[in-house]
Amino acid sequence: MLCEIFKTLRNELQFGYLKRKHPFRYCYLASACDSRPIIRTVVLRDMTKDLELIFFTDSRSQKVIQLKQNPQAEVLFYHPKKLLQIKASGNVSLLTDEEKLNYYQNKIQGPSINDYITKEPPSTPINNPDWVEYNNEEVNFCVLVLKIEALEGLQLKRPNHIRTRFKRQDSWKGEFLVP
Repeated sequence: MLCEIFKTLRNELQFGYLKRKHPFRYCYLASACDSRPIIRTVVLRDMTKDLELIFFTDSRSQKVIQLKQNPQAEVLFYHPKKLLQIKASGNVSLLTDEEKLNYYQNKIQGPSINDYITKEPPSTPINNPDWVEYNNEEVNFCVLVLKIEALEGLQLKRPNHIRTRFKRQDSWKGEFLVP
């Protein structure tokens, strides 16, 4: 049963980036900075065969600065129709392989490139949302890679919720947890 649950969790994560309208496409990335929790919505862009989650961001964003200081993070997914929650925990690193960076940057379509070419970094105060300036000469694109070390699933159902945890160090064999 645990093996099947793990396959289900892995498949749902894949659907998150493969299917545009899948509820796992948008998820919540939590980290800590100065002993303070920080959470933000991110878009799941890919997942490697080695269970690494891929996210795009502006290289000047606060999340990049914070994750360089403390790379530990968790990502939370929730599927409202299936009543399924998945939590992925691990360390985040910045992708440095130029070939892979170019591959991912080439996947950005149309006006979405504007997310990475603003003159000012994300979170800079502005007087009007229509006054964002762009710099077409410099793309501040980077890729965050969360290497999953632990994967938890919570299936809400009656008569019993089913909660599981799988750890990389245990070759993903898994265990049941009290929900």
